[in-house]
Amino acid sequence: MTVPTVADELIARSNRLGSDPKNTNYAGGNTSAKGTAPDPVTGEDVELLWVKGSGGDLGTLGTNGLAVLRLDRLRGLVDTYPGVEREDEMVAAFDYCLHGRGGAAPSIDTAMHGLVDAPHIDHLHPDAGIAIATAVDGEELTAKIFGDKVVWVPWRRPGFQLGLDISAIKEANPQAIGCVLGGHGISAWGDTSEECEARSLEIIDTAAAYIEKHGKPEPFGPALDGYGALPEAERRTKAAALAPVIRGLASMDAPQIGHFTDADVVLDFLAHSEHPRLASLGTSCPDHFLRTKVKPMVLDLPADASIEDSIARLKELHEEYRKDYQAYYDAHATADSPAIRGADPAIVLVPGVGMFSFGRNKQTARVAGEFYINAINVMRGAEALSTYTPISDAEKFNIEYWALEEAKLQRMPKPKSHATRVALVTGAASGIGKAIATRLAAEGACVVIADLDLEKAQEAAAELGGPDVAVGVAANVADPAAVQAAMDEAVLAFGGVDLVVNNAGLSLSKPLLETTEKDWDLQHNVMAKGSFLVSQAAARVMIAQEMGGDIVYIASKNSVFAGPNNIAYSATKADQAHQVRLLAVELGEFGIKVNGINPDGVVRGSGIFAGGWGANRAKTYGIEEEKLGEFYAQRTILKREVLPEHVANAAAMITGPDMTHTTGLHIPVDAGVAAAFLR
Repeated sequence: MTVPTVADELIARSNRLGSDPKNTNYAGGNTSAKGTAPDPVTGEDVELLWVKGSGGDLGTLGTNGLAVLRLDRLRGLVDTYPGVEREDEMVAAFDYCLHGRGGAAPSIDTAMHGLVDAPHIDHLHPDAGIAIATAVDGEELTAKIFGDKVVWVPWRRPGFQLGLDISAIKEANPQAIGCVLGGHGISAWGDTSEECEARSLEIIDTAAAYIEKHGKPEPFGPALDGYGALPEAERRTKAAALAPVIRGLASMDAPQIGHFTDADVVLDFLAHSEHPRLASLGTSCPDHFLRTKVKPMVLDLPADASIEDSIARLKELHEEYRKDYQAYYDAHATADSPAIRGADPAIVLVPGVGMFSFGRNKQTARVAGEFYINAINVMRGAEALSTYTPISDAEKFNIEYWALEEAKLQRMPKPKSHATRVALVTGAASGIGKAIATRLAAEGACVVIADLDLEKAQEAAAELGGPDVAVGVAANVADPAAVQAAMDEAVLAFGGVDLVVNNAGLSLSKPLLETTEKDWDLQHNVMAKGSFLVSQAAARVMIAQEMGGDIVYIASKNSVFAGPNNIAYSATKADQAHQVRLLAVELGEFGIKVNGINPDGVVRGSGIFAGGWGANRAKTYGIEEEKLGEFYAQRTILKREVLPEHVANAAAMITGPDMTHTTGLHIPVDAGVAAAFLR
């Protein structure tokens, strides 16, 4: 039987605590353990600190997410500490306390874990704990709820001084099992990992039980007439109509990905009278407002307000929000402060509908929304017992524009070419469409896999990484209602749509006299009409966003080349090719580019060829079907077979940052077919 190491026990405890949202938010809080291990140089045992590193998540923490430091060196920093005015310098000093190689970078909270005299420490951000921490009389409530078992620590920004403060408080209160950090969260300690975890849970559960027992029944005030939740279908329809506009407003300074939730906790908050006051106070826990901004933008209209009135008011409120945020920045910035990072909201609340949250990618946007739900829960608890009183705007600014936070942002990797873009690809569960979706996702786009087969679309989305990267939706492109439903799902999943690829298609290889009216209508409905419907729905979204966009048609060499026995297919491809030109002219004023790609001979991996087209074309050319790809390659100028990935390359290129001034173009991806040269 293997005996767990100190690090193993710490990881197991962290995963248990982090997997339950009542204990802490995503990527919030940190845990630590102290122990001994041999010094690799001397072979002698040295005291070490294992602590969750910067940016990690407790629920998924692994060994590589821990920072390991020598305690003697870390504690030695106390003697060189220059004072609170220069405490940020201590973070760089942590690097000189590291033991061994690898592991995570030490976080700002490392001092708390190293300086407090306890073998095991948890620092968490539970909603119930922060509710006590943000109550106007939080210190008195802490004493009333916990007696002397839990000690109040006045607000102080995370850092070296906070570690010294908690160390002194623990030493002065040997009976204490932990503390409530004003405006922030809780900490607990223990002699064993089990004891520390039990004490953390005791503090959290005791606080939650006290709120439940003693809190007033309507902490958010009485219900507001007309502000209750709309019926589900109605509110989601309204959300889909508002989402592109809201995303455009939230992206004025920098493009954002969106997330929507109509969770009961959000709808309940917005349905009661105190939500405007509480929302204007903003969040308090640093982990919260670093992701949600100081406060949300709240639509001040009832749930049944029209789409038109809601949009008009949202635009007015956005102007006010930007001015207010600029004033907040100007009031607190100093000559050394980083430049303003944008004045758009990260959270937008719409009564009766729900919450829209935004970030540089889907995960960031989703987590921002989750953090605001944490904030709502905090406000509920604080208002149930007392009065919610977050830390001051000055303190919020000092953390939001902290030099250490700025340095963390500057270390982030350079965004990929299609980061912050939302792409919808039709016929994307297989073949060329799947290759395009895969390439766009690899370039950083959020992708909507639209396909007639919902199950296969969802399977393809899962392969790309799941809902933070891709979603699968059903889409019969020949049905206007189905197209609109797919577009609504896209905007609710990611906030909007920036890039559409009309790829859905099929083909029947028949000569003129054997082509039926049904054959003709089927191909034209799917490709000519389908592309028109998808482009129309996408254009509405893109115009509402005011962020430009791309529409790409996967046409064909046959749109310009007259081949045998495919009258219906080639005619509808020619229709698609001309739609490119028409829409390029019409949509250019909105910054929307429209381009086409003309593939030829894509046999391997092609859904069309697998569906019988390949067999028919092989028969037409008098060759075996398995040699069709080789046949097509040999008739090209380059003598190369065309694969779905080659078409995907063209789609990524024409929609990427190097082709911002090209519209109305058709790109051949056919290895060179002289008869299909564009003239």
